[in-house]
Amino acid sequence: MDLPPRAGQAASLRQTPPFFTGLTLPAETVHPLAMLSNEEQAIARGEKGEAAAMAMRIVAEAARLMGASRLIPIASAHIDGALYHGDSGTLFAERLVEGGAKVAVRSTLNVGALDLFGCSRQKLPPHERDMAKRMMRAYEAMGCEPSWTCAPYQAGHRPTTGTDVAWGESNAVVFCNSVLGARTNRYGDFLDIACAIAGRAPDYGLHRAENRRATLLIDLSDVSPALKEAEAFYPVLGTWLGLNVGTDIAVIDGLQGYPDEDKLKALGAASASAGGVGLFHVAGVTPEAPDALAALGGLAPQRVLKPSASDLAKAHDRLSTIKAETIDAVAIGSPHLSLDEANALEALLAGRKVQVPFYACTGRHVIRALDETGRRQQLETQGITFVADTCVVVTPMLPEGGGVLMTNSGKFAHYAPGNTGYSVAYGALRDCVESAVSGRLTRDESLWR
Repeated sequence: MDLPPRAGQAASLRQTPPFFTGLTLPAETVHPLAMLSNEEQAIARGEKGEAAAMAMRIVAEAARLMGASRLIPIASAHIDGALYHGDSGTLFAERLVEGGAKVAVRSTLNVGALDLFGCSRQKLPPHERDMAKRMMRAYEAMGCEPSWTCAPYQAGHRPTTGTDVAWGESNAVVFCNSVLGARTNRYGDFLDIACAIAGRAPDYGLHRAENRRATLLIDLSDVSPALKEAEAFYPVLGTWLGLNVGTDIAVIDGLQGYPDEDKLKALGAASASAGGVGLFHVAGVTPEAPDALAALGGLAPQRVLKPSASDLAKAHDRLSTIKAETIDAVAIGSPHLSLDEANALEALLAGRKVQVPFYACTGRHVIRALDETGRRQQLETQGITFVADTCVVVTPMLPEGGGVLMTNSGKFAHYAPGNTGYSVAYGALRDCVESAVSGRLTRDESLWR
């Protein structure tokens, strides 16, 4: 990456617009803008405005830090940085707006801290609520789509296989790489919006074909067909995967014909929460793995892992932090519920009312679909609280005082104890519904014996 400036460029690369006072480098350091094309350098010098210049310089500096030798064009972005964590994030977004920032590519928005759609109520103090709303509006002002979902791929944002994108949000990243076959690294807060404004990303990591080849083989030949068919298996497998493969690339063999898109979503979300998984392959299922050998690039795996029934049972048990007979709340929808999952919830309820608070987190696209037929209103009369634009783990919403939260989400199970103060009981969606209707913990444990 540390390329010398082209002839005649050295002086221009050291000219920093007033918007970037404070961005300085030692005289002996090669300027990160040296890697940029003439067009990119013009943007970095401010020819498209102060905010576009800052974004390009941020991306260039990130590329230097990552060891990338160039930037590459991206087709889209998914922005995770619009979730309020403090005033500095809001002020950063508003400064971009003041500088004339507009995204250069299609950019959807991950969850924020507020349900602006109006389905549910959050318990943020007035100042934090105001700053969170200002932050969300600032990102919309930059041209980002107000999708406000952690599952943009089920809301119409589905980049094609082989496309380079810049996505944030761990589950969206792993789904984008694994299930869609598009190419992204995990872009953190504020680098994501910088990439979206610049229309560029650093050329490193999972953007490069050689880094997407599997080196590990996960053999599921000993796992029963009944378990592979079960919805509750995939968060468990994802948890086991995250704990055992780290950031390595694995190809899973033995799932051919079993997982649908929602199961793959649950697998990826749990693996990214429990570990650092950004990409997995499923032989015969995902785009870059017509078979295991193809995913391995024709090479022998460096390791073969074969989870036993005991291994999976331990991963299953790990998702619950308490043994309890009663529950205080239920939360599903991390990642956000698809319309198919909302339909499954409705079918399992079968007209019954729940006895404990029941939160169903989903995107506006699903809420609108339910509203078209009046089904949301009916489910709300049965005690379901729909949560749009956000979720119960990232903003205060659950009843105060803590207790036991039941969920079918591996991601909720991972984050809820630390973020909400609730203990967690994990179960299938059917278990969650039956427990909520009875007010007592009800689980079918037969699959895990």
